Amino acid sequence: MKTNTDNNSNTNASAAVAYSKDLEVFMSAHGIGINTLDEDARGELSARKSRFEFLRRSKLWPYMKPLKVVYAHMRYFYFVMKEQGFIKALKTKKSVKKFSKEYIKGLFPDEATIKEHKAHKFSKDIKFSILAPLYNTPEKFLRDMIESVMAQTYSNWELCLADGSDDEHAFVGNIVAEYQAKDSRIIYKKLEKNLGISENTNICIDMATGEYIALFDHDDILIPTALYENMLAICEHDADFIYTDEATFNGDNIYDIVTYHFKPDFAVDNLRANNYICHFSVFSRELVDKVGKFSTEYDGSQDHDMILRLTSAAKCVYHIPKLLYLWRSHSNSVSQDINSKTYAIDAGKRAVRDNLAKAGLKATVESSPAFPTIYKINYELTATPKISIIIPNKDSLKLLGNCVDSILKLSTYRNFEIVIVENNSTTDEIWEYYKLIEDLDMVKVIRYEDEFNYSRINNFAVNAATGDYLLFLNNDIEIITPSWMEELLMYAQREDIGAVGAKLYFGNNTIQHNGVVIGGGEDRIAFHSFVGEHRNHVGYMGRPFYAQNVSAVTAACLLMRRSVFEEIGGFDEKLAVAYNDVDLCLKVRDKGYLIVVNPFVEAYHYESISRGYETKRGNQDRFRAEVNYMKDKWGHVLSKEDPFYNPNMSKDRSWKFGIIP
Repeated sequence: MKTNTDNNSNTNASAAVAYSKDLEVFMSAHGIGINTLDEDARGELSARKSRFEFLRRSKLWPYMKPLKVVYAHMRYFYFVMKEQGFIKALKTKKSVKKFSKEYIKGLFPDEATIKEHKAHKFSKDIKFSILAPLYNTPEKFLRDMIESVMAQTYSNWELCLADGSDDEHAFVGNIVAEYQAKDSRIIYKKLEKNLGISENTNICIDMATGEYIALFDHDDILIPTALYENMLAICEHDADFIYTDEATFNGDNIYDIVTYHFKPDFAVDNLRANNYICHFSVFSRELVDKVGKFSTEYDGSQDHDMILRLTSAAKCVYHIPKLLYLWRSHSNSVSQDINSKTYAIDAGKRAVRDNLAKAGLKATVESSPAFPTIYKINYELTATPKISIIIPNKDSLKLLGNCVDSILKLSTYRNFEIVIVENNSTTDEIWEYYKLIEDLDMVKVIRYEDEFNYSRINNFAVNAATGDYLLFLNNDIEIITPSWMEELLMYAQREDIGAVGAKLYFGNNTIQHNGVVIGGGEDRIAFHSFVGEHRNHVGYMGRPFYAQNVSAVTAACLLMRRSVFEEIGGFDEKLAVAYNDVDLCLKVRDKGYLIVVNPFVEAYHYESISRGYETKRGNQDRFRAEVNYMKDKWGHVLSKEDPFYNPNMSKDRSWKFGIIP
């Protein structure tokens, strides 16, 4: 039988776990890793943790209410950074709280900007129908929402409100009537009963008369320039589906930012894995007429289902990389605790599965280890083609032996061959090893006797490979996922995908690669995502934990169809050492294919954690020549923002939140 003490102890433990998790999520949302804290901040963090543990173990804990105080105190503890990689605008020590207030204030236009926007003549005359289903909306939330629409610098809009509030919340209709008396663009309908979020929104759609529809939650806030920016996207890009960046704020204080969500441009695999688009979504009425209205089958994840259908049918999905939507987090909102709404999680999985089925893709959908609303998609293999694993090698018996052993012992996919490309080895032991493994049916060794050129070596090996799929692998890779080839193949088999990469770790279990970001500075061609973070770190918005579209992946572990490799002309042999895999992926994208990194393919990459600079003059000259070659060849791409990153993200440290002034 449990005593009161036992129950209190369990409660305390649960509280500690919840506290710890909230701290981790908060830090991750702001792109903060422990290793980025300066000495003062580390000390403050340690002291606060100690005070919390002391309080948690106190006998007074069950009889007081410290949890909310501690929870709030830690949530509002904004870490002070010195490093440029955190927030570029912070040249001296400032708190994130103070910075957030300054930044959010800066989103609201001054009088000159408002006047300029109102005087602007667009090439199209578009009315926006903003849909906001109401249900027992608190007065302040309702007023904030309506007034944020009335403050828009673009004036051709209507606000469609379908009210499913109960009798105890009749004041909702009274407040709306008050605003209707001031502004005829506010349209209101009282529903006889609450029909649920999907049907209530559908009634808003029926009320709408605009050419474009915008989805708006009844307790959120629009930045005044939101509709103006959407008009620019429509007129300049002929976009029929538009979305923006957003931030989540706490309670009544719009300056108390919990999370900044700076999004990539449209990425279909990201969207299937989670509804990263979310707010603020705007789309043409024609699209709605084509795909249909909201479905009650997906209540709880009705927006995800609708966005999947709309973007599948859209001719131009356009992302505005500006924060134009403020999502309110409070005790009754989904943003506060999705874990308590399992129906929404289940509905999201069904929405993704059904959307995939409509696209002719059979798959199962499950929650990822990171968050319940981030999904791992398991595509059904349509065939079991032969995969040629190509491994260049010079000497390196220990590394190569470890790599080959991990493949042969762990791999659950068995239709493969290993093609080792021997390049001028000199040790007797490696030649003895070659004799040993060549006796295996799955392994063959071919010789490339010219000087080292990674691109030329792999092109040479492809001619000797017999597989329909080519898997380029470094000799310093150790596979740790038994189903690694299936996980790569399930994406590479898709006709719209040209290459697939893996999540790679250094030997100390920190991330070496989780996709490649293009650009990053005048002499910077590319950088890896989340380098140095622990393998279990949730990263920015959980991105290390779902398969997603990226601009490039490392050829240390890369799978592609032979037909794609031949179509793009293979590796560029002018890139002997550096950036040949980036060039390969850019050629793949140039042909219209997608690149995917699948974090459920895990392997160790025993590359030096601190590689440093090339110290030999010849190597430095070669590297500089390859950098210049990439700039000449791909300058038109490198000069633009990486579409799968975000211009608001810092490029000094990969995937660190950083507003660029």
